[in-house]
Amino acid sequence: MQYLPIGRHSFDYIRQNNLLYVDKTEYSYKLITEGSIYFLSRPRRFGKSLLVSTLKAIFEGRRELFEGLWICQHTDYNFEPYHVLHFDMSKSNIETPEKFKRSLDIQVNLLAELHDIQLKHQDYDTKFSELIEKLGQIKKVVILIDEYDKPLLDHLTTPMRDEMKNALKAFYIAIKASDQHLRFILLTGVTKFSKISVFSGLNNLVDISMAMDYAEILGFTQAELETCFADYLQVLAKEQNITLDELIAKIKLWYNGYRFSEKDIQVYNPFSTLLLLQQRQFDFHWFETGTPTFLLELIKSNPQSWQQIPQEKWASKMDFSTYEVERLKPLPLLFQSGYLTIQDMKTLAFSESIYLLDYPNFEVRRAFLGEILQHFSDVFNESSYIYRITELFKNGEIDEVLEELKVFFASVPYDLHVKYERYYQTIFFAIFKLLGFNIKTEVKTNRGRIDAVVDMHDMIYLFEFKLFDTKEAALEQIKTNKYFQQFMRQGKKVMMIGVEFDKDEKNIGDWLVDFSR
Repeated sequence: MQYLPIGRHSFDYIRQNNLLYVDKTEYSYKLITEGSIYFLSRPRRFGKSLLVSTLKAIFEGRRELFEGLWICQHTDYNFEPYHVLHFDMSKSNIETPEKFKRSLDIQVNLLAELHDIQLKHQDYDTKFSELIEKLGQIKKVVILIDEYDKPLLDHLTTPMRDEMKNALKAFYIAIKASDQHLRFILLTGVTKFSKISVFSGLNNLVDISMAMDYAEILGFTQAELETCFADYLQVLAKEQNITLDELIAKIKLWYNGYRFSEKDIQVYNPFSTLLLLQQRQFDFHWFETGTPTFLLELIKSNPQSWQQIPQEKWASKMDFSTYEVERLKPLPLLFQSGYLTIQDMKTLAFSESIYLLDYPNFEVRRAFLGEILQHFSDVFNESSYIYRITELFKNGEIDEVLEELKVFFASVPYDLHVKYERYYQTIFFAIFKLLGFNIKTEVKTNRGRIDAVVDMHDMIYLFEFKLFDTKEAALEQIKTNKYFQQFMRQGKKVMMIGVEFDKDEKNIGDWLVDFSR
C-alpha cells in the first residue's frame, strides 16, 4: 500500500515519494483556466496548503509531477512556467505586529533573492510592490497566499488586533496596485473579513468558498474514500472485526458531513480520516490539532455568544459573505471554522437561499461541546461525571440527574454567569447534546414553545425553565398549554419537568415532576 501523506502539505514531496494522493487536479485546472483571482475559505487542516502547493507546482511548469493525474490525462495544458510568489502566513512570526512585519520583510527578501531581483525600498510593503513590478516586467506573476488571516485571528481578542490588521492591510494593498503584472492569485483562509483592503481593492476577486463547482475541491468524497483507500479500509475492518459496510458507516458518523455549498454533497474531514487509517483508532484527531484558539477565547470572553451554538439555526448566504473584525458574528465563525456545516437549505422569495446549520459529525459535536463546557466548569474533565449523568438519565432518574447538574452550575465561575433564562436553557441543551441524547429546544406547538424536549426510546421529557418565576408556574405552563399532546401518539410515556432557577445562587433551585395522563 502507498504510504499516507500524514502531515505532508507539499505536492512535490508527496509525488516524488510516491505517497497516496487523492487526485484533485481537475479543480486546479478549472481554477487556472476559468479565472485569475480567487479566495477560498475552509477550516484548518482541511487541505488548503496542499491545494496551494499543487498550484505552485503547476505554475512552475513541473509537468513531470502530474503524470498519470487528471490534468495530464484529460487536458492538453502546456504547464507554462511563471514567477510564483508563495506566502504561508501560518509560518510567519505573528507574536507582535512588529515581528510580523519583519517576518514578511524576510520572506520578500528571500523571494527576491530566489528570483535574482535587487530591491531598493526599505519597508516590507513597498518591497513587495517593487518585487511584483520587477518580476512582472519579465513575465506575469502568480501570488499564492495560504492562511491569509492567521495573523489577525491569533489577535482577535488582544489589544494588538487593530495594529495587526493594519500590517496586513499594507501588505495586501501591494497586490491591488500591481494588477497589470499578475497572472493568477489565490488567497486561502478560515474567515473572510471585510475592510482589510484585499477584498475591497480586488474588485474582480471571486470567492469560491460556497461555489457549487468547488464543493469537493477539499476533503474526501464518499467515492474517493472507498476507492483511494480501499486497501486501508479492508485492513481496518478486519482489525475491528466488523464488515466493510459497518466500518464505512462508522467512519461516516465520525468524520463525514461537511457541506460547503448548495450542492447536496458532503465530504470527509481529510485530516481525521488519514489519521484514522494510519493509527487505526477512532479519536478526535482534527479537533485536538485544528481547533482555533481564537474561537474558544471569544466564547470564553463573551458567555452570551456561546448561545449561538445552534439547534436548528438558520442563516442566510449574506451572513457568510463578509463581516468586520470589530463586529464578529458567531454563526459565520462557527461555520467557517468547521464546527457547523450546512445540513439543509430552503429557497425563499426572490430566490434567496437560507441554510440550516448543525454539527457535521460526531467528532465535532462531542469534542466541541465538551471543550465549551470545560471552559465553564472543570467537572466535565471527569469521565466518571459524564458517565454518571448519562446512566442516570437513561434509567429515568430525573431527580438524581438534576442534583448532578447542580454540581455543574455550582462550579461555574460567577463572572461567566448570565442572568438570562436562555443561558440556563442553552447549558441544558449543550450538556444533553454532549451526552448524545436527542434534544431539541424551543420546540413549537400550537399553543407556544417548549423550552426543551428530550426524546428517548421509551420516554419523552418535556422541560420548562423559569428564572424569574416558580417551578409550579413552569409545570403549570406545560399542562395548561397541553404541550404533551403532540407526543401522546408515539406510544411513549411523557414526563413533564418544571425547573426553577435560583438567580441569587446562580444554580438550579427546585423542580416538580409529573406525567401526562
